[in-house]
Amino acid sequence: MDFWQRYRAIDARDPRFDGQFFTAVRSTGIYCRPSCPARTPKAENVTFYETSAAAHEAGYRACKRCLPEAVPGTPAWNLRSDVAGRAMRLINDGVISREGVEGLARRLGYSSRQLNRILSQELGAGPLALARASRAQTARTLLVSTDMLLADVAFASGFNSVRQFNDTIGEVFAMTPTAVRATAPTSRQRRNTEGAPANLTLNLPYREPFDPGIFDFLAVRAVPGVEASAGEPGGRRKYARTLLLPRGQASFSVSFDPAAPGGRLQLTATVANLHDLPTLLARVRRLFDLDADPLAIDEALGADVRLRDAVQAVPGIRLPGAVDPQELLIRAMIGQQITVAAARTALTQLSVLGTPSAITDGSLERMFPTAVQLAEGGRALLRGPQRRIDSVLSAAAAMAEGSLDFGYGDDHGSLSRKLLPLPGVGPWTVGYVAMRVPGAPDIFLGNDAAVRNGLKAVRDGSGLSADFREVSPWRSYAVMHLWRAAAASKR
Repeated sequence: MDFWQRYRAIDARDPRFDGQFFTAVRSTGIYCRPSCPARTPKAENVTFYETSAAAHEAGYRACKRCLPEAVPGTPAWNLRSDVAGRAMRLINDGVISREGVEGLARRLGYSSRQLNRILSQELGAGPLALARASRAQTARTLLVSTDMLLADVAFASGFNSVRQFNDTIGEVFAMTPTAVRATAPTSRQRRNTEGAPANLTLNLPYREPFDPGIFDFLAVRAVPGVEASAGEPGGRRKYARTLLLPRGQASFSVSFDPAAPGGRLQLTATVANLHDLPTLLARVRRLFDLDADPLAIDEALGADVRLRDAVQAVPGIRLPGAVDPQELLIRAMIGQQITVAAARTALTQLSVLGTPSAITDGSLERMFPTAVQLAEGGRALLRGPQRRIDSVLSAAAAMAEGSLDFGYGDDHGSLSRKLLPLPGVGPWTVGYVAMRVPGAPDIFLGNDAAVRNGLKAVRDGSGLSADFREVSPWRSYAVMHLWRAAAASKR
């Protein structure tokens, strides 16, 4: 978008662009989201920034009226496969907090100096400033959504000290942490005793429309003991699971209530270590594709005659992500060339290797097995062709020893280079992992059996490309529609 396209968006107060860019006003010294209800500033006073961090670096403060830090994230970080997009996915996952700028640069294959220059040129801020903005956003979410002690909020947001936390909140919001908390209409009691797991409940922002069918996708693939999913009266949905985060165990549940104002999407989470909260929040958002721009996606897909009816029937379809890249690869390898039900059975058998959960009760009993646990004990539990068993165990062993390292900072190309040399891994597996780990939006799994069945259930597309290039860069979402059409045709 050029300057005037963005200016027209803020003049129309269009909420579709919230989080995709930020409007800084020189005459007031503040920055806003595009839909801010304040009077449209004069064009000569406006500067647009790709990130809130760039606005911070330029000396602007967040608007207290429109709360620009409370919007969904930009969909560009999944759409872009360049260094900036890959870096933002890793920063949002908390890599700088765990490994520092040097660790981030190493993962991306650059020196820290090169990375700082690239991000400053592309996004208007270096990696530390981008991480600082991400921490500020997490801190605001926790301040207005929980009753956690301020010191706990500081460390849960990724700050190294309470003083650093106080200074950042003051610089970004021009308020103290206590004043930020006071802006919340209500406060939920989630205070925990020292040493106990941290609990919180908060609403997850997203761009409408939101298709709750993603809950169905996760439900049919849920591994008992690790995951649980349920439908409730009134169209309410719920999905819960355990997971291992960098510093310890965690569990969460996400519920959707279509009758609530705006269709409330609520997260309830428990983490053993407060420092894992930002990572958990980022991965839950990625799992439910909450930073997507559904109107742009639906517009492109709806222009294709083959998908027009599906888009009209199911607006706002989402691309399921992954909360653990290594787990997703194992799921993909086990699931290729067999039914979803058969794959779920095999994964349920393997799940007994997982570590028992220490922070949940009820139906969530254990973590999904780590690569080390699968490499050591998987052979006794896996069933099927010997070649497939050997392939799965070989991949698990490579991940366990560290020779296979991939994640949210990868793209389709780098995943191909890393995964295709593995025995038993082909283009379908790489494409599926690319769709769900980095959230690549433009993957078309043309050889997938369910995709072929889905094509039989949609309108004829004579004269159109077989690989759906007409809807690029949103072909992954076309795959989701075709999978749904295939499943509906079996009912």
